[in-house]
This record gives sequence, C-alpha cells and structure tokens, in this order.
Amino acid sequence: MIKEDQIEIPLSKNKLALLLTGSLAFVSGGIWFVINPKSLSGQSFYRSPEFIFAAGVASILFFGLCAILIFKKIIDNKPGIVVNDFGINDNSSGTSVGLIPWKDILAVRKTVVVNQNMIMIVVSNPEEYINKQGGLIAKKAMQMNYKSFGSPIFISANSLKCNFNQLYEDIMTRFQNAER
Repeated sequence: MIKEDQIEIPLSKNKLALLLTGSLAFVSGGIWFVINPKSLSGQSFYRSPEFIFAAGVASILFFGLCAILIFKKIIDNKPGIVVNDFGINDNSSGTSVGLIPWKDILAVRKTVVVNQNMIMIVVSNPEEYINKQGGLIAKKAMQMNYKSFGSPIFISANSLKCNFNQLYEDIMTRFQNAER
C-alpha cells in the first residue's frame, strides 16, 4: 500500500496465526515429551528418557518464546515494514530494529538462511543496531547473524502481507534511488 511516497506493508495476521499454531503444536509436543519420557524411550541414547525429557524442555522453552513473540506481533497494529525517503522502518519480527536510514545501508542482498528466503541489510554500523536491542535473546540472535553472515539485520516476508520477491523489489528500488 502506498501512502504519500512511501510503501507500507502490514503484518499478515493470517501468516502469524499459522506460525503461532505451529509454535503451540511444538510446545504441546514438548509437554508430551516431558510428561511421558519413559513411554517414548528406546535402546539408543537419543531415545533415552533423559534425552527425551531434555528435548521436551528445550521445545517448550524455544517454541514457547516464539509463541510469545508471535502473539505480540498479532496484537501489534503498526505496519510490518515502511519504506520511504528516510529508510526502512522494520517492525516485522522479534529482532526488528526500527528505522534503518539509507545513509547506514551499504548493501541489500537476497540470501537463504536455514532454507528461508531473507533480505540481508548490510549496514556501516552493525554494533549500533545490535546494541539497540533491549532483550538479551534478540541481541544474541543479531550477534550470531553478524558473526555468521556479516550483517545483524535480516528481513523476511514470513509475517508480512506480501511475498518475498515483492518485498525485495520494493526495498531494492528505494535503495537504488535513495540519497545517501
């Protein structure tokens, strides 16, 4: 949706609801593992009751956190992405950084992370964006992204009312025409 020379892409409540359902299914599976580790165990180590219990706890913690973050996005009424003359305002995920001014952006690249199409935003001041994160988990995730891929900022279309190629084209068009 275009609003006075800006592109606004809302969060997709349907996509988020599907992601929430998946996260809650994994939490439920984790609870089942924690409650019934002996009935699920077998002869090898990875089928031991202790391993199954630990896998259940890990599933509950990880996917429980994901469910909380997804729920926060479901009730969030702000647009997921706004692209305008100032830059990219990212509100699309749990590690969103807010406004990324064009002057900070060195490159915009398509990449695949864990079989997921992503837009990597390479910035001149990555540590500033990492330090903007208030939460420890989001900060650690961004540090891992930076160390592994060379940028802390990745944007996905998973939670947006658009497809990946549309998102990439909208960002690239503005990036190529932006004043820096």
